[in-house]
Amino acid sequence: MPLNILVTGGAGFVGSHTVLELLNAGHTVYCVDNLCNAYASGASKLPESLKRVQEITGGKEVTFYDVDIRNRDDLLAVFRKHKVDCVVHFAALKAVGESCRIPLQYYQNNITGTSVLLEVMAEVGVFKFVYSSSATVYGEPRKLPITESHPTGNCTNPYGKSKYFTEEILKDLCESDPRWSVVSLRYFNPVGAHKTGRIGEDPNGEPNNLMPYIAQVAVGRRERLKVFGSDYDTPDGTGVRDYIHIVDLAEGHVHAIDKLSSGSISGFRVYNLGTGRGYSVLEVVAAFSKASEREVKYELVDRRPGDIASSYADVTLAAKELGWTAKRGLEEMCQDAWNWQKNNPNGFAG
Repeated sequence: MPLNILVTGGAGFVGSHTVLELLNAGHTVYCVDNLCNAYASGASKLPESLKRVQEITGGKEVTFYDVDIRNRDDLLAVFRKHKVDCVVHFAALKAVGESCRIPLQYYQNNITGTSVLLEVMAEVGVFKFVYSSSATVYGEPRKLPITESHPTGNCTNPYGKSKYFTEEILKDLCESDPRWSVVSLRYFNPVGAHKTGRIGEDPNGEPNNLMPYIAQVAVGRRERLKVFGSDYDTPDGTGVRDYIHIVDLAEGHVHAIDKLSSGSISGFRVYNLGTGRGYSVLEVVAAFSKASEREVKYELVDRRPGDIASSYADVTLAAKELGWTAKRGLEEMCQDAWNWQKNNPNGFAG
Protein backbone atom coordinates (compact mmCIF):
# COMPACT_ATOMS: atom_id res chain seq x y z
CA MET A 1 0.00 0.00 0.00
CA PRO A 2 1.56 3.34 -1.04
CA LEU A 3 2.41 5.63 1.86
CA ASN A 4 3.43 9.26 2.31
CA ILE A 5 6.89 9.08 3.87
CA LEU A 6 8.95 11.91 5.32
CA VAL A 7 12.69 11.21 5.08
CA THR A 8 15.09 13.29 7.18
CA GLY A 9 18.65 13.50 5.87
CA GLY A 10 17.30 12.28 2.54
CA ALA A 11 20.00 13.93 0.41
CA GLY A 12 22.88 12.03 2.05
CA PHE A 13 24.44 8.70 1.14
CA VAL A 14 22.06 6.28 2.87
CA GLY A 15 19.13 8.69 2.57
CA SER A 16 19.31 9.18 -1.20
CA HIS A 17 19.60 5.46 -1.93
CA THR A 18 16.65 4.75 0.38
CA VAL A 19 14.57 7.52 -1.22
CA LEU A 20 15.22 5.84 -4.58
CA GLU A 21 14.01 2.44 -3.33
CA LEU A 22 10.97 4.01 -1.65
CA LEU A 23 9.99 5.71 -4.92
CA ASN A 24 10.48 2.45 -6.81
CA ALA A 25 8.20 0.76 -4.26
CA GLY A 26 5.45 3.28 -5.12
CA HIS A 27 5.63 5.52 -2.05
CA THR A 28 5.40 9.33 -2.03
CA VAL A 29 8.52 10.88 -0.49
CA TYR A 30 9.11 14.24 1.19
CA CYS A 31 12.71 15.03 2.17
CA VAL A 32 14.16 17.41 4.72
CA ASP A 33 17.93 17.95 4.95
CA ASN A 34 20.18 20.79 6.11
CA LEU A 35 22.79 19.62 3.54
CA CYS A 36 25.65 19.38 6.05
CA ASN A 37 26.53 15.98 4.54
CA ALA A 38 25.24 16.53 1.00
CA TYR A 39 26.19 18.57 -2.05
CA ALA A 40 23.95 21.36 -3.32
CA SER A 41 25.10 23.55 -6.19
CA GLY A 42 22.82 26.43 -5.23
CA ALA A 43 21.50 26.56 -8.80
CA SER A 44 18.54 24.32 -7.99
CA LYS A 45 16.14 23.90 -5.10
CA LEU A 46 16.82 20.16 -5.31
CA PRO A 47 20.17 18.72 -4.10
CA GLU A 48 22.16 17.01 -6.84
CA SER A 49 21.74 13.54 -5.31
CA LEU A 50 17.95 13.84 -5.36
CA LYS A 51 17.93 15.28 -8.89
CA ARG A 52 19.74 12.13 -9.97
CA VAL A 53 17.35 9.93 -7.97
CA GLN A 54 14.52 11.45 -10.00
CA GLU A 55 16.42 10.67 -13.22
CA ILE A 56 17.08 7.05 -12.23
CA THR A 57 13.44 6.47 -11.28
CA GLY A 58 12.18 7.85 -14.60
CA GLY A 59 11.03 11.21 -13.25
CA LYS A 60 9.32 10.18 -10.01
CA GLU A 61 9.12 13.35 -7.95
CA VAL A 62 10.84 14.09 -4.64
CA THR A 63 9.58 17.08 -2.64
CA PHE A 64 12.53 18.68 -0.83
CA TYR A 65 12.87 21.18 2.04
CA ASP A 66 16.14 22.71 3.24
CA VAL A 67 15.37 22.30 6.95
CA ASP A 68 17.43 21.57 10.04
CA ILE A 69 15.53 19.13 12.26
CA ARG A 70 16.47 21.18 15.32
CA ASN A 71 14.34 24.05 13.96
CA ARG A 72 10.94 23.13 15.38
CA ASP A 73 8.91 25.75 13.49
CA ASP A 74 10.36 24.88 10.08
CA LEU A 75 9.89 21.16 10.70
CA LEU A 76 6.31 21.63 11.89
CA ALA A 77 5.53 23.64 8.75
CA VAL A 78 6.54 20.67 6.57
CA PHE A 79 4.29 18.30 8.53
CA ARG A 80 1.42 20.78 8.35
CA LYS A 81 1.80 21.01 4.57
CA HIS A 82 1.71 17.26 3.88
CA LYS A 83 -0.14 14.23 5.19
CA VAL A 84 2.65 12.01 6.53
CA ASP A 85 2.14 8.33 7.37
CA CYS A 86 5.65 7.40 8.46
CA VAL A 87 9.04 9.03 9.13
CA VAL A 88 12.42 7.54 8.20
CA HIS A 89 15.11 9.35 10.18
CA PHE A 90 18.67 9.56 8.78
CA ALA A 91 19.59 13.14 9.73
CA ALA A 92 22.66 12.73 11.94
CA LEU A 93 26.37 13.36 12.13
CA LYS A 94 28.00 9.99 11.65
CA ALA A 95 31.81 9.78 11.95
CA VAL A 96 33.41 7.92 14.85
CA GLY A 97 36.72 9.80 14.83
CA GLU A 98 35.12 13.22 14.39
CA SER A 99 32.71 12.55 17.25
CA CYS A 100 35.68 12.16 19.60
CA ARG A 101 36.87 15.65 18.60
CA ILE A 102 33.53 17.48 18.66
CA PRO A 103 31.21 15.50 20.97
CA LEU A 104 28.87 18.41 21.79
CA GLN A 105 27.95 18.85 18.14
CA TYR A 106 27.15 15.14 17.91
CA TYR A 107 24.91 15.21 20.99
CA GLN A 108 23.23 18.43 19.88
CA ASN A 109 22.44 17.20 16.37
CA ASN A 110 21.81 13.51 16.95
CA ILE A 111 19.95 13.57 20.28
CA THR A 112 18.39 17.03 20.51
CA GLY A 113 17.48 16.98 16.81
CA THR A 114 15.75 13.61 17.14
CA SER A 115 13.86 14.75 20.25
CA VAL A 116 12.54 17.82 18.40
CA LEU A 117 11.47 15.60 15.49
CA LEU A 118 9.61 13.20 17.79
CA GLU A 119 7.83 16.09 19.56
CA VAL A 120 6.65 17.47 16.23
CA MET A 121 5.50 14.02 15.07
CA ALA A 122 3.44 13.58 18.26
CA GLU A 123 1.91 17.03 17.82
CA VAL A 124 0.66 16.23 14.31
CA GLY A 125 -0.32 12.64 15.11
CA VAL A 126 2.35 10.63 13.24
CA PHE A 127 3.51 7.63 15.26
CA LYS A 128 5.31 5.31 12.80
CA PHE A 129 9.09 5.76 12.87
CA VAL A 130 12.10 4.04 11.28
CA TYR A 131 15.36 5.01 13.00
CA SER A 132 18.81 4.91 11.44
CA SER A 133 20.86 3.35 14.24
CA SER A 134 24.29 1.75 14.25
CA ALA A 135 26.23 -1.31 15.33
CA THR A 136 28.36 1.08 17.39
CA VAL A 137 25.67 0.84 20.11
CA TYR A 138 27.11 -2.61 20.95
CA GLY A 139 30.54 -1.21 21.85
CA GLU A 140 33.30 -3.81 22.20
CA PRO A 141 31.60 -7.10 21.24
CA ARG A 142 31.44 -9.71 23.99
CA LYS A 143 30.93 -12.42 21.36
CA LEU A 144 30.63 -12.67 17.60
CA PRO A 145 28.48 -12.60 15.56
CA ILE A 146 26.50 -9.86 17.30
CA THR A 147 22.80 -10.55 17.87
CA GLU A 148 20.19 -7.92 18.70
CA SER A 149 20.13 -9.21 22.29
CA HIS A 150 23.81 -8.29 22.76
CA PRO A 151 24.09 -5.66 25.55
CA THR A 152 24.20 -2.06 24.35
CA GLY A 153 25.55 1.10 25.92
CA ASN A 154 29.18 0.24 26.52
CA CYS A 155 30.02 2.51 23.59
CA THR A 156 33.58 3.48 22.73
CA ASN A 157 32.86 6.88 21.14
CA PRO A 158 30.36 9.80 21.29
CA TYR A 159 28.80 8.85 17.93
CA GLY A 160 27.87 5.42 19.26
CA LYS A 161 26.66 6.93 22.52
CA SER A 162 24.42 9.36 20.62
CA LYS A 163 22.79 6.42 18.83
CA TYR A 164 22.49 4.43 22.05
CA PHE A 165 20.97 7.35 24.01
CA THR A 166 18.46 7.95 21.19
CA GLU A 167 17.43 4.29 21.22
CA GLU A 168 16.82 4.59 24.97
CA ILE A 169 14.66 7.68 24.34
CA LEU A 170 12.68 5.72 21.73
CA LYS A 171 12.16 2.81 24.15
CA ASP A 172 10.89 5.17 26.86
CA LEU A 173 8.60 6.88 24.35
CA CYS A 174 7.06 3.58 23.27
CA GLU A 175 6.59 2.54 26.91
CA SER A 176 4.84 5.81 27.68
CA ASP A 177 2.49 5.87 24.68
CA PRO A 178 1.17 2.72 22.93
CA ARG A 179 0.44 4.66 19.73
CA TRP A 180 4.12 4.57 18.79
CA SER A 181 5.55 1.90 16.48
CA VAL A 182 9.32 2.21 16.08
CA VAL A 183 11.83 0.12 14.12
CA SER A 184 15.47 0.81 14.88
CA LEU A 185 17.82 -0.53 12.21
CA ARG A 186 21.34 -1.10 13.46
CA TYR A 187 23.59 -0.73 10.41
CA PHE A 188 26.96 -2.28 10.18
CA ASN A 189 29.11 -0.59 7.46
CA PRO A 190 27.25 0.74 4.37
CA VAL A 191 29.40 0.91 1.23
CA GLY A 192 29.08 0.77 -2.55
CA ALA A 193 26.81 2.79 -4.80
CA HIS A 194 23.82 2.47 -7.10
CA LYS A 195 24.48 0.25 -10.13
CA THR A 196 23.99 3.18 -12.51
CA GLY A 197 26.97 5.04 -11.03
CA ARG A 198 24.79 8.16 -10.80
CA ILE A 199 24.56 8.32 -7.00
CA GLY A 200 27.07 7.23 -4.38
CA GLU A 201 28.98 8.32 -1.30
CA ASP A 202 30.28 11.90 -1.59
CA PRO A 203 31.57 13.04 1.80
CA ASN A 204 32.21 16.72 2.43
CA GLY A 205 35.92 17.19 3.07
CA GLU A 206 38.15 14.29 4.04
CA PRO A 207 36.28 10.97 4.13
CA ASN A 208 35.77 9.49 7.59
CA ASN A 209 34.88 6.02 6.28
CA LEU A 210 37.08 3.41 4.62
CA MET A 211 35.51 2.76 1.21
CA PRO A 212 35.18 6.38 -0.01
CA TYR A 213 38.76 7.04 1.13
CA ILE A 214 40.03 4.02 -0.82
CA ALA A 215 38.01 5.16 -3.85
CA GLN A 216 39.53 8.64 -3.71
CA VAL A 217 43.04 7.14 -3.54
CA ALA A 218 42.26 4.90 -6.53
CA VAL A 219 40.94 7.82 -8.59
CA GLY A 220 43.93 10.01 -7.71
CA ARG A 221 42.32 12.52 -5.38
CA ARG A 222 44.38 11.34 -2.41
CA GLU A 223 47.89 9.97 -2.25
CA ARG A 224 47.45 7.08 0.15
CA LEU A 225 45.15 5.48 2.71
CA LYS A 226 46.00 5.54 6.39
CA VAL A 227 45.17 2.19 7.95
CA PHE A 228 44.45 2.88 11.62
CA GLY A 229 45.85 0.01 13.65
CA SER A 230 47.73 -3.09 12.49
CA ASP A 231 48.06 -4.87 15.82
CA TYR A 232 44.45 -5.90 16.49
CA ASP A 233 43.65 -9.51 17.34
CA THR A 234 42.52 -10.26 13.78
CA PRO A 235 43.96 -12.46 11.01
CA ASP A 236 46.07 -9.65 9.49
CA GLY A 237 46.11 -7.23 12.42
CA THR A 238 43.75 -4.70 10.83
CA GLY A 239 40.17 -4.01 11.91
CA VAL A 240 37.43 -6.37 10.73
CA ARG A 241 33.98 -5.04 9.84
CA ASP A 242 30.72 -6.26 8.31
CA TYR A 243 30.32 -4.26 5.09
CA ILE A 244 26.86 -4.07 3.52
CA HIS A 245 25.98 -2.85 0.04
CA ILE A 246 24.07 0.43 0.21
CA VAL A 247 21.27 -0.90 -2.01
CA ASP A 248 20.77 -3.92 0.27
CA LEU A 249 20.61 -1.49 3.19
CA ALA A 250 18.09 0.73 1.41
CA GLU A 251 15.92 -2.29 0.61
CA GLY A 252 16.01 -3.17 4.32
CA HIS A 253 14.26 0.14 5.05
CA VAL A 254 11.52 -0.65 2.54
CA HIS A 255 10.96 -4.00 4.29
CA ALA A 256 10.83 -2.23 7.68
CA ILE A 257 8.18 0.18 6.39
CA ASP A 258 6.16 -2.71 4.97
CA LYS A 259 6.28 -4.34 8.39
CA LEU A 260 5.18 -1.13 10.14
CA SER A 261 2.33 -0.51 7.70
CA SER A 262 1.07 -4.08 8.15
CA GLY A 263 0.20 -3.22 11.75
CA SER A 264 2.08 -6.26 13.08
CA ILE A 265 4.61 -4.13 15.00
CA SER A 266 3.86 -2.12 18.08
CA GLY A 267 6.31 -0.55 20.46
CA PHE A 268 10.08 -0.65 19.92
CA ARG A 269 11.76 -3.24 17.66
CA VAL A 270 15.39 -3.50 16.61
CA TYR A 271 17.08 -5.32 13.71
CA ASN A 272 20.68 -5.71 12.57
CA LEU A 273 21.35 -4.90 8.93
CA GLY A 274 24.58 -6.50 7.73
CA THR A 275 25.81 -9.50 5.75
CA GLY A 276 26.87 -11.69 8.64
CA ARG A 277 30.57 -11.83 7.78
CA GLY A 278 33.53 -9.55 8.38
CA TYR A 279 36.35 -8.33 6.14
CA SER A 280 39.59 -6.74 7.30
CA VAL A 281 40.76 -3.35 6.06
CA LEU A 282 43.48 -4.99 3.98
CA GLU A 283 40.98 -7.44 2.44
CA VAL A 284 38.83 -4.48 1.36
CA VAL A 285 41.90 -2.70 -0.06
CA ALA A 286 42.78 -5.82 -2.08
CA ALA A 287 39.22 -6.26 -3.36
CA PHE A 288 39.01 -2.60 -4.39
CA SER A 289 42.38 -2.77 -6.15
CA LYS A 290 41.10 -5.73 -8.14
CA ALA A 291 37.79 -4.03 -9.01
CA SER A 292 39.44 -0.77 -10.05
CA GLU A 293 42.59 -2.27 -11.58
CA ARG A 294 44.44 0.46 -9.68
CA GLU A 295 47.02 0.23 -6.93
CA VAL A 296 45.65 1.55 -3.64
CA LYS A 297 48.66 2.82 -1.70
CA TYR A 298 48.37 2.65 2.08
CA GLU A 299 50.42 3.08 5.23
CA LEU A 300 49.93 1.46 8.61
CA VAL A 301 49.52 4.00 11.42
CA ASP A 302 48.48 3.99 15.09
CA ARG A 303 45.01 2.96 16.17
CA ARG A 304 42.28 5.60 16.07
CA PRO A 305 40.43 6.57 19.29
CA GLY A 306 37.06 4.82 19.62
CA ASP A 307 37.75 1.95 17.20
CA ILE A 308 37.37 -1.75 18.02
CA ALA A 309 39.01 -4.89 16.59
CA SER A 310 36.10 -6.81 15.04
CA SER A 311 32.40 -6.38 14.47
CA TYR A 312 29.99 -8.39 12.35
CA ALA A 313 26.31 -9.17 12.56
CA ASP A 314 23.98 -12.03 13.20
CA VAL A 315 21.24 -11.20 10.69
CA THR A 316 18.83 -14.05 11.47
CA LEU A 317 16.15 -11.82 13.01
CA ALA A 318 15.83 -9.47 10.02
CA ALA A 319 15.47 -12.47 7.72
CA LYS A 320 12.82 -14.04 9.95
CA GLU A 321 10.70 -11.00 10.81
CA LEU A 322 11.33 -8.52 7.95
CA GLY A 323 11.83 -11.05 5.16
CA TRP A 324 15.11 -9.31 4.29
CA THR A 325 18.63 -10.57 3.62
CA ALA A 326 21.64 -8.91 1.99
CA LYS A 327 22.24 -10.22 -1.55
CA ARG A 328 25.41 -8.40 -2.67
CA GLY A 329 28.98 -9.40 -1.74
CA LEU A 330 32.27 -7.52 -1.33
CA GLU A 331 33.21 -7.79 -5.02
CA GLU A 332 29.98 -6.09 -6.09
CA MET A 333 30.34 -3.46 -3.35
CA CYS A 334 33.79 -2.54 -4.68
CA GLN A 335 32.76 -2.64 -8.35
CA ASP A 336 29.79 -0.34 -7.74
CA ALA A 337 31.77 2.06 -5.53
CA TRP A 338 34.47 2.27 -8.22
CA ASN A 339 31.89 2.77 -10.99
CA TRP A 340 30.52 5.74 -9.04
CA GLN A 341 33.94 7.21 -8.26
CA LYS A 342 35.47 6.89 -11.75
CA ASN A 343 32.37 8.48 -13.32
CA ASN A 344 32.28 11.19 -10.64
CA PRO A 345 35.93 11.74 -9.63
CA ASN A 346 35.00 14.91 -7.74
CA GLY A 347 31.67 13.59 -6.50
CA PHE A 348 28.45 15.48 -7.22
CA ALA A 349 30.35 18.73 -7.71
CA GLY A 350 31.54 17.46 -11.11
